[in-house]
Amino acid sequence: MTARQLPGDRQVWRIAAPMILSNISAPLLGMVDTGVTGHLDSPTYLGAVAIGSTIFGFLYTGMNFLRMGTTGIAAQCYGADDNDGLRVSLGQAVIVALLIACLLLALQWPIGQFAMRLIGPQPEVEIFALEYFSIRVWSAPGTLVNYVLMGWFLGLQNARVPLLIFLTINITNIVLDLLFVLGFGMKVDGVALASVIAEYSGLFVALIFATRALRHRSGHWPLVRLFNIRAYAAFFAVNGHLLVRTMALMFTFGFVTAQGARLGGLILAANAVLLNLQLLTSFALDGIAHAAEALVGKAVGEQHRESLEESVRLTLKWSLIFAAGFCALYFLSGPLLIGVLTNLPDVRETALQYLPWLAISPLVSVWSFLYDGVYVGATRAREMRNIMLVSTFLVFLPAWIALQGFGNHGLWLAFTLFMASRGVGMHFGYRRYVLPQVTR
Repeated sequence: MTARQLPGDRQVWRIAAPMILSNISAPLLGMVDTGVTGHLDSPTYLGAVAIGSTIFGFLYTGMNFLRMGTTGIAAQCYGADDNDGLRVSLGQAVIVALLIACLLLALQWPIGQFAMRLIGPQPEVEIFALEYFSIRVWSAPGTLVNYVLMGWFLGLQNARVPLLIFLTINITNIVLDLLFVLGFGMKVDGVALASVIAEYSGLFVALIFATRALRHRSGHWPLVRLFNIRAYAAFFAVNGHLLVRTMALMFTFGFVTAQGARLGGLILAANAVLLNLQLLTSFALDGIAHAAEALVGKAVGEQHRESLEESVRLTLKWSLIFAAGFCALYFLSGPLLIGVLTNLPDVRETALQYLPWLAISPLVSVWSFLYDGVYVGATRAREMRNIMLVSTFLVFLPAWIALQGFGNHGLWLAFTLFMASRGVGMHFGYRRYVLPQVTR
């Protein structure tokens, strides 16, 4: 590889731009869910959807290791020009995704009951939260296989197909949200049903493009590596650590929601509004991190150190620019955004009290988002897991215990310290864990 082949801003944005559009559509969907239920006649519905969404944050986003692990492995196969390896990375991940989905469906009742006991919502909220859960859980097979396919296409440096999958899912979901709730008079059941139908619509599109991509790549399916459990050693070596890392992350988000519920229905609803805006930030910054995943993975597969370092430098530059933009947006337009999400005066007033925490969050959390992408591309899953566990159990929880007397402000400060510690740990681990993988 020559210096002229090093990644540049164009290569970053060829992947980042579609993924930013894709990722922003996900929290925008959450905002529509919040906006639709937030304009019903009781905050009970808003709280129920917030709790239901938190549960699926554990069950679905918790399984996001399927996407991350597939991206890193596929990107390295792509860099090494290993077409059989690309097929194995896809096939193994799809098989595991379907097995997990079947397990979730079989255990849906105890999972729902355990989640309600853990979160502890008010009785009237629990009824609707369980209704939402019992419908949306049937999207599990479509959701998890979509994760795999989107990760696989990112590994191939193709962000346009994931964008199309995301848009299919989210546009379908938004349209059906409005139709079922505003048109047919449904409530949380309409929001959940819209999500189920949308996921399978996205899966249909994803399978069409995956079939086309495989036809254009020579190679064959090594069936022994798909149906022999020992052949999954490399898959589980990466994804097992990513699962633990992701569950620790979702534990933190779930803990914030649960503690908000214990502080009262008003705090729960206000935090739900602010966390939707936090997700808007994270998904946008993750769009650039996805570019880091693909570019870093390719550089590791090629064993080209200069390309690796340039990929990190470029993606970090653009991440910081975006983070500063989100800070400005929330400081200047935060009250307007909150007003769009709910017209309930008490919820709006409460959310405004905690808006400053949201406004400073982008510049605190940007480091962890970007380095997540770097570590995924380098398949340094063990180190990602260790840093996340330290941040969760040695920073976040002790901080929350010490700050309980400050109520919801203490909760948000503990969450901010959690995000900061992740970024610091991964920044200092970059040269120790990632760079040594590339020898030339």
